[in-house]
Amino acid sequence: MTKPTFWGPMSARILWVALIGMAIDQAFKLWMLFGYDIAARGRVELTPFLDLVMIWNYGISYGLLQQDGSLGRWLLIAATLVITIVFWIWGARSDRPLQALSLALVIGGALGNGIDRIAYGAVADFFHVHVGEFSWYVFNLADVWIVAGVAGLLYDSFRSGPNDAAKTPSM
Repeated sequence: MTKPTFWGPMSARILWVALIGMAIDQAFKLWMLFGYDIAARGRVELTPFLDLVMIWNYGISYGLLQQDGSLGRWLLIAATLVITIVFWIWGARSDRPLQALSLALVIGGALGNGIDRIAYGAVADFFHVHVGEFSWYVFNLADVWIVAGVAGLLYDSFRSGPNDAAKTPSM
């Protein structure tokens, strides 16, 4: 039996979770940028270790691969699209609910950050985690979805067991 390429048993669930995650991320970003106007407020302390800030990230997670020009920006957008398609196909072939949910979270987060790159040229990050003067990370909700999705994929891979791949019939 051939595995589906673009639509499978979990595809509707993946689509809805990804769209909802992307919509929540984008709505929060729009509110932070234009409703709350975080740029004009500056740093807002929420807890001793968490602040709201406005940072434009021209790279990927942890500020890696910073892009100064438009070529780099469009390469990151293209990479986002490729990754989204690969994860979508993986999800279409999946029949495991946790794996599908995890893939949906990664897709929703990637699309949310991709929309920022297209609309603003960079990703809007707001949550600053720190301990005293040690600054650890600035992130947004899309990043939360991506990290949660990757954690779910890792958990699902360990939960499934090392012999599951050997038991799967070849395509």
